[in-house]
Amino acid sequence: MRRPTLEAVATRAGVSKSTVSRVVNGEPTVASDIRDLVMRAVNDLGYIPNPAARSLVTRRTDSVAVIVSDPSAGLVSDDPMFSTVVRAASREFEAAGKQVMLMLAGSDDARVRARQFVAARHVDGVMLVSMHGADPLPAALAATGVPLVSHGRPTFRLDVPWVDNDNTGGAAQAVRHLLERGRRRIATISGPLDMSAAQDRIGAYREVLSETGRRSIVALGDFTRISGAEAMAQLLEDDPALDAVFAANDLMAIGAMRALRRAGRRVPDDVAVVGYDDIEAALYTDPPLTTVRSPMGEQAAASARLLLGLLRGELAAPVILPTQLVVRESS
Repeated sequence: MRRPTLEAVATRAGVSKSTVSRVVNGEPTVASDIRDLVMRAVNDLGYIPNPAARSLVTRRTDSVAVIVSDPSAGLVSDDPMFSTVVRAASREFEAAGKQVMLMLAGSDDARVRARQFVAARHVDGVMLVSMHGADPLPAALAATGVPLVSHGRPTFRLDVPWVDNDNTGGAAQAVRHLLERGRRRIATISGPLDMSAAQDRIGAYREVLSETGRRSIVALGDFTRISGAEAMAQLLEDDPALDAVFAANDLMAIGAMRALRRAGRRVPDDVAVVGYDDIEAALYTDPPLTTVRSPMGEQAAASARLLLGLLRGELAAPVILPTQLVVRESS
C-alpha cells in the first residue's frame, strides 16, 4: 500500500494542503472545527507526517543532544553516575516528545563534529555534561545560537543556565562530620581542579579546616578508583599520622579504602573515610561507606526541564539542589 499523502488528507477533509500542513504542524491559527475535520481525515487514512518536511516548515527537529565532553578517557563515562544522568534526562525529554541524541565528544575531532552537527540545526537544544575549564566546545556551541544548558555549574565564562547540587554544603557536612567524630588530621582527595564540582568540594574542605585552625592535607585525583588508591598511598607516605580522609567522590573513596587495607590501616579505627555521591557500591564496601548523597538523577531531570523551558521561550536561572550526609560504618 502507498503511504497516504498530504494531498489525500486534504481531499478527504475538503480543505487545502496548506490548511492540513498547519494542523499537523501544530499551528494555532486554524479554527477548531476545521482542525477536528483534518484530524479525522488524518486518523482515517493513517497519515504520518514526513519528519524532514515538517522540520522545514516548523524549523524544529524535536530532537535534543546530550553532549559529554570528557577529555580524560573513562573519567565520567565509566562512572556509575553517568548512566543515572543519561536515564533521568532522557525520561524528561522523551516525555516532552523529544528524541534524545547522546554524543561523546572526548577528542578534538569529536568536538568539531559535535559543533558542526549542532550548527547544522540537527537538534533544537543541547545539554552539556562534564565540562572542563579549558574545553573550547561550550563557546563553539554557544556561537551557533542553539539553546544550551549545563548539567553542573560551568567553569567557562558564558551566560549558560545550569543545574548543580550543593557541592560546597555537601563537602562541608562531610568534613564537619569527621571533626565531630574526633578526627584531627583530615586529608582530602580532590577531583580535577578544572571542574567546578572539584573546586567547590576542595574549597569547602579548606574552609571548614581553616575555621578550626587545622592545616589542609591534599592529594589530587581524577574521580577514578585507581587515582583514589594512588592518592591515598601518597597521603600515607606524606603524613603517616592522618586519621581521616574525605574523597571528592565515592569511586576515589573506594580506591582509598583499598590502599588503606594494603597499608595495614583499619577503617574506621585507624583512618575514617567519607566519599561523595552515594553510588550503589557505597553500600557494599567493607565497611559500608559514609558519603554525601547528591541528587544526580534529580539534577539531570532538572537540567532537562531547564532546556525544555528555553525551547518554549522561558527565562532560566541557575538551580542548586540540596545534598544529604549519609553516615555508615566507614566513619
